[in-house]
This record gives sequence, C-alpha cells and structure tokens, in this order.
Amino acid sequence: MDQATTPSTMRAVSQDAAGTPEVLKVVETRRPVLGWGEILVRVHAAGVNPADWKTRERGMFANGATPPFTLGFDVAGVVEAVGAGVALFEVGDEVFGMPRFPHPAGAYAEYVAAPARHFAPYPKGLTHVEAAALPLAALTAWQALVDTANVQPGQRVLIHAAAGGVGHLAVQIAKARGAYVIGTASAAKHELLRSLGCDELIDYRTEDFAERLRAPSDVDVVLDALGGPQLARSLRTLRPGGTLISLLPLDDDFPAAEAEVAGVRAVFMLVEPDHAGLREVTSLVEGGRLRVIVEEVFPLDEAAKAHTLGEGGRTTGKIVLSVSS
Repeated sequence: MDQATTPSTMRAVSQDAAGTPEVLKVVETRRPVLGWGEILVRVHAAGVNPADWKTRERGMFANGATPPFTLGFDVAGVVEAVGAGVALFEVGDEVFGMPRFPHPAGAYAEYVAAPARHFAPYPKGLTHVEAAALPLAALTAWQALVDTANVQPGQRVLIHAAAGGVGHLAVQIAKARGAYVIGTASAAKHELLRSLGCDELIDYRTEDFAERLRAPSDVDVVLDALGGPQLARSLRTLRPGGTLISLLPLDDDFPAAEAEVAGVRAVFMLVEPDHAGLREVTSLVEGGRLRVIVEEVFPLDEAAKAHTLGEGGRTTGKIVLSVSS
C-alpha cells in the first residue's frame, strides 16, 4: 500500500504524566511519517516488557523524552510502506523487531515507522502475538549469552528468574549453545523449565543458590535480571575467569573490588536493535530449538491491565498486546 493511501491518524496508547498504570489511555493521534531508510509497519501485536512499565512510572525515556508519549518497543506486523532507499523489505512482508531501543518506538499503536534494519522477517509458523513476544527478550538473551559471554559447549550457566520473559528464552539459547543450564525459579515452574532444557533447578523460595553453588564452583556465566544484593552473591558462584552479566546497572553498592580480586568479569549489558541477532533467533525458532511462551494477551485498550499483571513479577514468559487483527 502506498503511504498516501494509509490513514493519516491511528489509535495509540498515550500517557500525559508519570504514574501508575491508570495513566495509560487510548487516543487518536497522527500516524508516523515515513523517513528515508525506514519502513511503515501496521502493528498487529506489541510485546510488553519491564522497560515499558519502568518508563511509564518515571515518565521519561532514556533519551530524556517526557510525556505525552507512547510506550512499547516490541513490534510485530506487516509492512505498509517502504521509504526511499529500502531494499530489504516489500509491502506485505511480515516483520518483527525492537526498533530504536532504548529510545521511543511507540509500539502500543496501530503504526510504527522505524529504520528497516531494526526489523527482520517473522520466523515461519509464528503468529503475530508470538512474534511480538520475542524481539527484546530474545535479543537480550542472545546478546548476553552469545555476544557478551560467548557461551561454549560444556560451560555451566546460571540464569536467575529463569521462567521470566528473558529467562525462559535464555535457558533455551544457552542449551542450544551446548551449556549445562542452572535456573532459579519457584518450584511450580520447574517442570516447565526442565522441558525447556534446564539441567538443574533451584527454588529461590526455599534454597540459597549461593550456598548451593558456593566456591569452589565451576559456574562460568551468570545472567541476572533482578539486580540488588543478588549480584554480590552471584559473584561467589563463579569460577575465576567467569562472567557476571547484569541487565540492570551496577550501582555503587556492587562489590567491584571483590569481582576484580576473584578474577570475575562483571558487566551491565543493554540490549540493542540487531537485525543479525533477530535472524539468529529466527533460525533457532525455525529449527525447533527456541519457543516463546506467552502468558496472556490483552487488547490495546487494556494496556493498563497488562502493566498491572507484569509489575506483579510472577508471570511466566511474556505478556502481549493485540493491536489489530
């Protein structure tokens, strides 16, 4: 479809101030203008991530953008128009991605315009909802375990919050790399995690992982999405030369000196848009080595309910907004 024939307005979730989920409202707004090197995507589904509700609560994106704005980074949909210079996609292609992260993408809307190479074709056989659940979480796991830690066959990888959005995908990616995978999760989620490839499970409610895996340990990589005191305790599970990857910034309380003395590499990693990474994720999905779990799907009008569920911190897999059929 030519951009000129696409509606000039769209429905989107907007917020006028920082606050609780109730600040999220559906509004009628202008459709984004397509730029050079960009594609216009009619959004069918949008993933919901912790970055979304944290941005909503503080009322500010990483680039300093303040309300009113539209949240959402994970996009799955159909190419509606292509900008000048785009040769990668054609109108009608199904694409997914997390464009512009950590800057605004505005995925909680009927249309998104963003650089073409921030997207990739859907994995074959996935629904719009499943595709929307993948980009940010799967790229985070891929970039952490493969690009940052370079996980190798036979290494031991500890994944905290293993049943979460990033965690359940990280378990499978680590397993696909040939690692021995240890996950922390409540006992109710152990059966699922075993089916995803976990070799060893620790119920964080009844057992201290740092005691179970205390030095001398041969854990090679720890992936942590929770931060806080757990980071220091995770250090004690790593062998010299091991890698601790935090998905939250290492604050002033992080024992950097202890990590250095132990010979452990400790890093904060922020996921980036990654066309090549999306293709690697697609290859794993199509090869039957990666599946995404969607806990619940909400219509666009119920974005506030989706945030409330996510902020509870007890979800398994991902939450997705259905934007258009």
